[in-house]
Amino acid sequence: MSKHDLLLEVGLEELPARFVTDAMNQLSLKVTNWLKEKNISFGEVSVYSTPRRLAVQIQGVAIKQMDIEEEAKGPARKIALDQEGNWSKAAIGFSRGQGASVDDIYFKEIGGIEYVHVQKFIKGKETKELLTELREIITSLTFPKNMRWGSQDLRFARPIKWIVTLFGQEVISFNITGVHTGNKTMGHRFLGTKQLIERPADYEKVLLSQFVIASPVKRKEAILTQLHHLEEENKWNIPIDQDLLEEVTNLVEYPTALFGKFEEEYLSLPEEVLVTTMKEHQRYFPVKDHEGRLLPYFVTVRNGDHNHIENVARGNEKVLRARLSDAAFFYKEDQKLVIADNVKKLDKIVFHEELGTTGDKVRRITELSVALAERFNASDEEKSFVKRTAEICKFDLVTNMVYEFPELQGIIGEKYAKAFGEADEVAAAINEHYMPRHADDKAPASNTGAIVALADKLDTISGFFAIGVIPTGSQDPYALRRQASGIVQILLAKKWKISLEELFEIALVPFKDIIDENKVRNDLIAFFKMRVKHVLDEKKIRYDIIDAVLGADQHELTSILEKAKVLEASSKGENFKETIEAFARVQNISKKGSANEVNPELFQNNEEHLLYEISVQVKKEYESSVAGGDYKQAFASLCILQPFIQSYFNETMVMAEDEALKTNRLAQMKQLAAMIESFANMDAVIVK
Repeated sequence: MSKHDLLLEVGLEELPARFVTDAMNQLSLKVTNWLKEKNISFGEVSVYSTPRRLAVQIQGVAIKQMDIEEEAKGPARKIALDQEGNWSKAAIGFSRGQGASVDDIYFKEIGGIEYVHVQKFIKGKETKELLTELREIITSLTFPKNMRWGSQDLRFARPIKWIVTLFGQEVISFNITGVHTGNKTMGHRFLGTKQLIERPADYEKVLLSQFVIASPVKRKEAILTQLHHLEEENKWNIPIDQDLLEEVTNLVEYPTALFGKFEEEYLSLPEEVLVTTMKEHQRYFPVKDHEGRLLPYFVTVRNGDHNHIENVARGNEKVLRARLSDAAFFYKEDQKLVIADNVKKLDKIVFHEELGTTGDKVRRITELSVALAERFNASDEEKSFVKRTAEICKFDLVTNMVYEFPELQGIIGEKYAKAFGEADEVAAAINEHYMPRHADDKAPASNTGAIVALADKLDTISGFFAIGVIPTGSQDPYALRRQASGIVQILLAKKWKISLEELFEIALVPFKDIIDENKVRNDLIAFFKMRVKHVLDEKKIRYDIIDAVLGADQHELTSILEKAKVLEASSKGENFKETIEAFARVQNISKKGSANEVNPELFQNNEEHLLYEISVQVKKEYESSVAGGDYKQAFASLCILQPFIQSYFNETMVMAEDEALKTNRLAQMKQLAAMIESFANMDAVIVK
């Protein structure tokens, strides 16, 4: 079958850097999925993106769909034929719907029943007739934020400026927002011009002639090569922040690295201030020596060639100098502050209209931190560190430096706390209490930082749930999911044993007068279970095992994780199926009973006695293992019960006609189920 290459390019006004990679991948995935759905064969796929374009080039696309010949199944014989043996309306309608007639019908037996069948043939269409559907693929792309322009109804990340759709050398015609497809692309905004693309295979070469490196991979490689060259030439070390590299790659079409310098006097500022100014505000790469000391240089990447690069360097130096001058002024002014005065100023900052000021929040954090320190058996010294950290943990929010550089909250707090004579443990914990700041961040290293971090996050989540502000769908304006994930990460990292119920009983104390405590606590537990589910999923735990451990009676996070690991490992062993089935049977039948005392005098067979005696022994071993945190041994203890449960059910009718016998047997099942369910809801585990 003949084949052509396909090129689709969407030209746009400059996209935000963070939109580019995802949009490129979306376009590629949507186009290739569309080709598969349409039964159009294709070869190698190449993807391209710059701030001004998203493109996909596909080699060897078939010029027509594959013909399809398949067997279609219809109604059963008794429905297809009437009592006289004539074709029914159901049979006639079925055959017509398949593009056939009743003469084409034949019968095949499936599961002992005969069904009508016909051979269905679908002739493939020409690919170029179908490619106009690329329009819907383009308009279906999603972005974090959209806009509309002019009188157009389309919501898109940025206005569409041109569209290239080439199938072989033929343009596939359609338009979006008045922009018609063609075979001309745009080069670099300042260095290039409009350029004809005769064939899809020419795309990358044509753009390179117009100062556009279309491949983000090659653009990134070019940047790295230039950075390494500057390192070797100047004997520098340029630490590569991968997020910054990705952003810079998506900010330029033709990268040229250059460097500038700033006055050495600014090196007296905290390194974090300098690095944040360069990275976050200017997208510069900081420069260090080989001992890791910051040097008074920076590297930036220009969107253009080497012409007049000295002027570009001087311009960037001027901008950075102004920012560093501001930072130096703010830093100097902040040296005059008094921590106690800053803490008082927090009473003038509204945290939330229904939850009071930031000062109110700090007071709640302090009370909660003290309670948690007591609960986790902190030493007297740690308790004093925790209390002091909680009292001043937000003081840097009203400093000039954090006002100018919000990214430095906590970091500046640590620097200033040390400078003003606070204990090192307290200073470090002020920074740590914001951790983990994001999904890839670490939990606080110190117990002091971890306790205050828990208190801060718990207060935020509990407060918002108390006033009914609960995340729904994609809406989470106060990042409560991230805060909850942080709490889960801290508890697991520290291996602190506390149930979710107890955690929220402590956290909800300040809000008891305004809430239905049971409802809010249950809502919080359900919310946190979803975060734990995500953590377990990342650890490659089976979804049914996740449901099982989250369905247990105990909601202590460390034990949930350990139980999940034990069940995951055990699922690959012998007798797992029989064990889970036995436990599930106990759980299911126990639902019909009540938690009554078991009377051994009512036992009527040896199996009842044996199960009762072994369960008493297993319970002691099980509880001892759980208390010691040995969940592997705890599950092994439970597994001892399996053959006795099996024998019990073989010889014992639980739902006996004698009411006393039935009640006693159900009570025995209830006791057994309680022990099993404290480990996991075994009924949720899928065994085959």
